Amino acid sequence: MPAPAASPAPAGHELVVSDLQAGYQGVPVVRDLNLRVAPGEVVALLGPNGAGKTTTLETIAGLQRPIGGTIELSGQAIGATPAHVLARRGLALVPEGRALFPGLTVREHLRLAAGRHRGQEEELLGILPELRKCLGRKAGLLSGGEQQMLAVGRALVTRPRLLLVDEMSLGLAPVIVERLLPVLRRAASELGASVLFVEQHVALALEISDRAYVMTHGRIRLEGPAAELRERRELLAASYLGESAA
Repeated sequence: MPAPAASPAPAGHELVVSDLQAGYQGVPVVRDLNLRVAPGEVVALLGPNGAGKTTTLETIAGLQRPIGGTIELSGQAIGATPAHVLARRGLALVPEGRALFPGLTVREHLRLAAGRHRGQEEELLGILPELRKCLGRKAGLLSGGEQQMLAVGRALVTRPRLLLVDEMSLGLAPVIVERLLPVLRRAASELGASVLFVEQHVALALEISDRAYVMTHGRIRLEGPAAELRERRELLAASYLGESAA
């Protein structure tokens, strides 16, 4: 399952990234990256620290301008589109670090994020019922797990077409991670979102995803169905080390 070269995208993909070059101040960190996410599909982007995963998500989300290549959302090129415009088109990013406002309550976060999607709060609380007891509490007083639930909930309340999640489990206990990651599957199955997420807990990520890509040194080294990658641990380990996946 070596990463293939770019080919014409099948119809119906929500996100198509082709030959992406991305980085900072014109210096590429990500090179020749190709990936796709279909509607309602959950895709994991895996790899060691420094592989370029966060840069990839930030570039797709419009926080960084691509150096080269193309990014398409629902068939439209978005490579030069600002993040706030992409948010209105249905792209939501849960960044590493959560980016919450400590002085605002959970309810205020959700209502500010919902905007024209008012009335989605009850649906969200069905997916993340733990937030119900926290609605009146300020974000700065929440536990790490509750803060991460709020960060995800703030994105989901907008009913995104494409949900990008960067290191949702960072700094959390494994028992909290086991509760949080399945929420991404529910976002796809119940809200119809396409999901691309970066995760350090490889085994858990492969349990809830349909497919996965593995990056090292700014390139995709391996891709395939999650179920197949779970059975081929030696191939997965080799890809993390940057070795040939052939």
